Amino acid sequence: MIVGEDIVVTTLLVAFDLGGTFVFALSGATAGVKHRLDLFGVLVLSFAAGNSGGIARDLMMGAIPPVAITDWRYIVVSVLAGLITFYWYRVINRLAHPVLVFDAAGLALFAVSGAGMALALHAGPVAATLLGTLTAIGGGMVRDILVMEIPVVLRTELYAIAALLGAAVAVAGGMLHLSPSGSSVVGAGLCFGLRFIAMRRGWELPKARPPDESG
Repeated sequence: MIVGEDIVVTTLLVAFDLGGTFVFALSGATAGVKHRLDLFGVLVLSFAAGNSGGIARDLMMGAIPPVAITDWRYIVVSVLAGLITFYWYRVINRLAHPVLVFDAAGLALFAVSGAGMALALHAGPVAATLLGTLTAIGGGMVRDILVMEIPVVLRTELYAIAALLGAAVAVAGGMLHLSPSGSSVVGAGLCFGLRFIAMRRGWELPKARPPDESG
């Protein structure tokens, strides 16, 4: 029974990781099309957005080479998302604020998959929570930097906080010996819901306000 549960959990984490890769790759490709990059540029941005967070997580955990390079599925998923967006951008663009919606979905999936994979590699609860957050925000940061924008995580509604809470729920479920799959689903739902509501209602952390220079 334990072996069977481990297989289910591993399969769920891989599914979440590939799902996060796909939706973040869509967000990267969408940003590339909006900035009028050529096909190669769109695919590069797609791969970078979809895999940078996972690569950073793996490197920090000593999992070398990163799974995004050794597992062909991550490359195929990233390229597929880039091609879909490049050739059928009008379909993708029909969603309201597509980059932000894909980004929120990828944030949620990566937060729990990153935390779960860190736990599987015997990281402590704090480290797993932080690595889950890093996995979630890394791709979006690299995407924005490549198109010369201030990363979303530094300037917009609740972003890293949503990822941190989602990862924390997934880790807490594991520490309390609750259903890992249930904890992951709840954590992902919390992260996506908080991020989506924050976008709709404009919830954000206090911003730095420099003194009026004219004074």
